[in-house]
Amino acid sequence: MTTPAATASIPAGLLVEGAREVVTMAGGLRRGSSQDDGGVVSSSVSDLAVACWEGRVVACGPRDEVAGRLASEGLDPGDPARFVRIDAAGGTVTPGLIDPHTHLVFAGSREGEITLRRHGAGYLEILAAGGGILSTVRATRAASVDELVECGRRWLGEMLRHGATTVEAKSGYGLERDAELRQLEAIGRLDAEGPVELVPTFLGAHAVAPEFRDRADAVDAYVRDVVEVQLPAVAQQGIARFCDVFCEEGVFTAEQSRRVLEAGARLGLAPRLHADELRPSGGAELAAELGAASADHLGVPSPEGIDALARAADAGSPVVATLLPATSLFLKGEEYGPARRLIDRGIPVALGTDFNPGTSPAPNLQLVLSLAVLRMGLTATEALAGVTINAAHALRLGDTHGAIEPGRQADLVVWDVPTVEQIPYWLGAGLARAVVKRGRVVWQAGRD
Repeated sequence: MTTPAATASIPAGLLVEGAREVVTMAGGLRRGSSQDDGGVVSSSVSDLAVACWEGRVVACGPRDEVAGRLASEGLDPGDPARFVRIDAAGGTVTPGLIDPHTHLVFAGSREGEITLRRHGAGYLEILAAGGGILSTVRATRAASVDELVECGRRWLGEMLRHGATTVEAKSGYGLERDAELRQLEAIGRLDAEGPVELVPTFLGAHAVAPEFRDRADAVDAYVRDVVEVQLPAVAQQGIARFCDVFCEEGVFTAEQSRRVLEAGARLGLAPRLHADELRPSGGAELAAELGAASADHLGVPSPEGIDALARAADAGSPVVATLLPATSLFLKGEEYGPARRLIDRGIPVALGTDFNPGTSPAPNLQLVLSLAVLRMGLTATEALAGVTINAAHALRLGDTHGAIEPGRQADLVVWDVPTVEQIPYWLGAGLARAVVKRGRVVWQAGRD
């Protein structure tokens, strides 16, 4: 932990020099053909620079132009008391990666489910037998906040080393008021601790809690508990920013999901939802109707759902389609989500890890980039947009995060490859040379 005295001695400026390519993602949300426009600045002689001051981007471009911009503001980039310097060594600089969908805080693990799936058990079958989410619920309910923080800290370290600077984190493994509040408290503590910035989401409607499952009205009774007991306590706690729900056949219907999301919105929690992961559920349609920040998974949305998302985007109220290819890989699924169809319809696409202990134990967002290229047909630039500017919009941070533009928060990754095309090419490799959060170097290769 950095002490106040140490923080005061760190220079307020940062200068990244010697890059061959800078992928700025400047200009806002990407959709349609613009998702393949990364705002790339390149140089055959590796003389590109990015300058930051007091946690914000000041300038980006050829080294001499950046130096001139700094001089015009009375800043000397050669002053070691004012600027930390990073040599990009002919590498690529991108915005810090943003993971818009994780289940970061939990207890226990579920490696035994791999065997169950090998013998033919599906996701909903494992859940109905008391496994899946319910297995993690039992372990998480038994864990202290300190234990949840320790687990989250471990995996945030992995995410950071692969370039993630902002991460959405959900509750949803408590399924009752106090356990959900403990999960959110752990997320809040990790966010305050840093350096990775966390965006907390309440997901009480992740599954029906075990104590409700033998009731004739199990699902409706549990929805009432989420709406009347859990949500007011979550709003009073003041940590969560979003309310999420698992809208899926065999879990919560579109109408039940609507009740939860509308109740959350009345309490100030913006809606987002798991939608159409396994079967068309009406989730995409509901997301468009409610103006959700994102509709996530979308493995098999209906044609009507895609139409609804396209209309919302065309009307200037886009719902970001957040696709989670690592889940499909881990579950040996055939469907990775209709990424090309969504992009062709003008729907902005983001990408996330869905990091969780049961269906996507994958804390590496760089690997997700590779899967998007190899299994979903995205270009490297389209995929990168999905984990930078579009992911920022999925978290309603699109005005401040996800791009390298003057005035934006200075979250950067310096990659040890000369072009964006190579980031997904080297499958899961540790390519990050340095990671910057709010203008400060928070991780460097070889300095763990």
